[in-house]
Amino acid sequence: MRELVSSSTSSPTAALVAAGHAALRGWWEEVNESPAWQDGAFFSLTAAYALVSAVALIQLVRIQRRVPEFGWTTQKVFHLMNFVVNGVRAVVFGFHAYVFLLQTKVYKLVLLDLPGLLFFSAYTLLVLFWAEIYHQARSLPTDKLRIIYLAVNSIVYAIQICIWVYLGINDNALVELVSKIFIVSVSAVALLGFAVYGGRLFVLLRRFPIESKGRKKKLYEVGTVTTICCTCFLIRCIVVAVSAFDADVSLEVLDHPILDFFYYMLTEILPSALVLFILRKLPPKRASAQYHPIN
Repeated sequence: MRELVSSSTSSPTAALVAAGHAALRGWWEEVNESPAWQDGAFFSLTAAYALVSAVALIQLVRIQRRVPEFGWTTQKVFHLMNFVVNGVRAVVFGFHAYVFLLQTKVYKLVLLDLPGLLFFSAYTLLVLFWAEIYHQARSLPTDKLRIIYLAVNSIVYAIQICIWVYLGINDNALVELVSKIFIVSVSAVALLGFAVYGGRLFVLLRRFPIESKGRKKKLYEVGTVTTICCTCFLIRCIVVAVSAFDADVSLEVLDHPILDFFYYMLTEILPSALVLFILRKLPPKRASAQYHPIN
């Protein structure tokens, strides 16, 4: 008798859950296939990327006017790369209707993946800057750090270009999977770099005397930027890894506008905007030992 009562009460509940799930799935598919939602999502991304790109350019001009006697410093290059990355993304998503429908798939992959590699280069440049500060503070050699940075980035671009060339010759699903796994690996390298040198520099700053000038502000700056960048690269690793094996989470199709919107918002737009805001302080007018041109 109890089993009969339980069955009769659970059946309507199960039916309601199933109906709700079906309705939600139907709404989700309708949104994904709606040109209005697609245009809304991608044009919103275009506007956001354009805004961040403009902010980076304005900050670069302010830095140049503040210290015109210096060449291309780490700070200037970082802002220039942010301007380029966000500007390219704005153009790509502004023409999303053409980009996602390109007949040659490798062209679409280049347009979508190249800005991600430039984003990696821009933010590992920040890791390089922190590594140099940490090594100088610990009286460790710094001469090989830039060589390592250039070598890592050169290897990353060389491998990715080889993958693109092969895909252009032979559109292979396995190689496309390898490409996504490679992007996950690249993001993991950036994540590791921020965790190691951001963490080390944060601990080093905490050991300074309380009365040290600017200690509290630098602690906040390093700790916050490290958290933001580790989070954005972790999200990138997870989402790209899942998309490599699940077509429903693909980021390279036009009919996933909501997924694309939140992915790029969380992994590039918000991190870039927050980091640019946190690092908005202009360099001092006088020469500083920590503010030097890139040779």
